[in-house]
Amino acid sequence: MAASQKQQRNSQYYVGEVKSLLRDGYGLYVYPNSFFRYEGQWKLGKKHGHGKLVMKDGSYYEGEFVNGEIEGNGLRYWACSGNTYSGQFNSGELHGYGVMQYGTGERFEGEFSFGLREGHGFLVDKEGQIYEGSFHKNKKHGEGQMTYRNGDQYEGDWILDQRQGHGVMHFADGSIYEGQWRNNLFNGQGTMIHCSGVIYEGLWTSGQPAGGASKIVIEGGDMLEVFQRSPFTLEVQLQNEEEEIITGENGRVLQIWAGVRKEEVPPTSSCTTLLKLIEDIEEKPVLTPFGFECISYPLMERVFESDDSRGSAPLAVAKSGFVQTDSPIPEGESQSGSGSDTVALGGGTPSYLDGKTDVSDQIGESEATAITESISGLRRFSELEEDWHPPPANQRVEAGRAKFQNLMLAPPPPNYQPFLLVDETEKQKGAKKPAGKGPSEKAEKLTSSQEKNADSSRSSVGSRLGVSPKKDAADNRTVRPGEYVIMVKEVTSPPFLDSTLPSAFVLLRVVPPKSKTKTTKKETLRVKSK
Repeated sequence: MAASQKQQRNSQYYVGEVKSLLRDGYGLYVYPNSFFRYEGQWKLGKKHGHGKLVMKDGSYYEGEFVNGEIEGNGLRYWACSGNTYSGQFNSGELHGYGVMQYGTGERFEGEFSFGLREGHGFLVDKEGQIYEGSFHKNKKHGEGQMTYRNGDQYEGDWILDQRQGHGVMHFADGSIYEGQWRNNLFNGQGTMIHCSGVIYEGLWTSGQPAGGASKIVIEGGDMLEVFQRSPFTLEVQLQNEEEEIITGENGRVLQIWAGVRKEEVPPTSSCTTLLKLIEDIEEKPVLTPFGFECISYPLMERVFESDDSRGSAPLAVAKSGFVQTDSPIPEGESQSGSGSDTVALGGGTPSYLDGKTDVSDQIGESEATAITESISGLRRFSELEEDWHPPPANQRVEAGRAKFQNLMLAPPPPNYQPFLLVDETEKQKGAKKPAGKGPSEKAEKLTSSQEKNADSSRSSVGSRLGVSPKKDAADNRTVRPGEYVIMVKEVTSPPFLDSTLPSAFVLLRVVPPKSKTKTTKKETLRVKSK
């Protein structure tokens, strides 16, 4: 015990100035436990003035002392964490204005209160994000602005490190939200101006619009009937789950599309090669809620010319079956719809279009001739579409509504695939001769009967396809009667809040126009009755 005390006394020593038997002036003092060592100014036996207090683990304080306490301005270093503080102290605590450089890479410059960030400050975290504003008990609290690593910027209210209250967020993509926040999420009344052009003003809950648009609804029900060569209008609403129109939403981009039923026609021996040859250019069908798939059909907008223009009004035909609106048709385009890309060539020109493949090596000469003519038509059609530059097809929603006006189904393009397959199948059925019939008279009668059967077959297959079969050459210049499908889909880019609304569908029934003769007779009777 005595030896231990003697060793302790030996480890404690002072070297420096003394006055009235007290350390006074400049001196070096080693504490009894040898963990602390002080070198600096002394007054009446206490550390007073400028000095440096060093700890055995490498930590230290260098700065001002008052009556033995760390007081005033100084520099503090913590060896275990690597933190460094330079600023004001009070009774050994960080208190006042200072700069803390953390070992993790963070940096804070501002006000401290007894060791905690308190008041106004400037914080750069380890990810490089910057906050400037009020702090309370080390947390962002009050008004402040934050610049995030991804470029987003927030300015507004904070509560305990979370965005809460009123604030404005400028997103890096250009979107802006201004309104109420809760737990870092949009919550309460607020307005979002999205970079895609969508604007939503209303209530928010947990970051999502409260009762926002959830579906696209086409007015008029699931069935629409129009006459051939007659324009029609389609009106669309954005509704929520309660089937209420979302009037506080604007700017979603909607696109309209037309399609015709895709009918699986069983290939015969003579049309198998044709099916294989056009397989590469067959587009992906669209599944409809009516229980069948559709392939796109060209849709166009009727453009009305001024009174002094010549000829009939031109028809602006769109590529891919989409309606094109609010843009003039390019000069030189005709009404035939030959500029449509209903049959689009993808992945380069197929081998059977390069003129090097002899299809007669694979099938008979007559079949090869028919297929070659079809391919030539496809090639001509593809060449025409390369020069076609359609106007934009999209409509923006205003107050939850959108309208597509003056729409018309275009005449079928040359060698349009759904009609081509049906017609080819019908042709092959009509060309078959019944076996076991010897006499030529019976054969002639059967041929006549066969033609009638072929017409009946064509009508049957055409009705299953949803369109009436071609009757004469004039049908090539107008839409065939039958059932088509209209789809309205959202194409907002980028998607509003990373999601798009489900598409809406309606059946479009095209019927022949009423007879002009009957109409004339009725008008005559009306005149006579008057």
